[in-house]
Amino acid sequence: MPMARDSRLLLSRLLAVVLVTVGAASCSSVSRGPGGQVTKVKQTHLIPNERVRAQDPALTFERQYLLYGAVTAAQQMERAGQYWAAQWKADDRSQPVTVRFDYRQAQTGLKVHTLEEVVDPVKRSNWSKFQVTGAAYSGDGLVTAWKLTLLQNGQEIASQQSYLWE
Repeated sequence: MPMARDSRLLLSRLLAVVLVTVGAASCSSVSRGPGGQVTKVKQTHLIPNERVRAQDPALTFERQYLLYGAVTAAQQMERAGQYWAAQWKADDRSQPVTVRFDYRQAQTGLKVHTLEEVVDPVKRSNWSKFQVTGAAYSGDGLVTAWKLTLLQNGQEIASQQSYLWE
């Protein structure tokens, strides 16, 4: 009888490990495409005249980094807006990659705005940065939805989007 109890205990532990592993893999934020992947998209919302009350020093550092060099209140307000940093990889690094950031804003409805960056040479791991600041931010409002697309030779190789993107 003790063997049966031990084997059931071992089986239940093995099942728990499998469930945790499958659950963790399904929560992964990596978006894999046919020729690349978007591994991370980090968003920062900067409001210069609002104090950051956080225990994490990384949050206060991010604010200081984005405001570095902006001395006057007008210069700081010009930097107000939303910032994105995307980490991505392409399988074929011999060809340039176009990183396209499509977004919609609160005041413009369904109108899609586009920012693009051509990356050449392509490294093993790449970062692309996009920002909606200044007049685009103050006039058209918050970004409500976005989509990041990697293009190579006109073909989509990977993409990642916000929850509200259709």
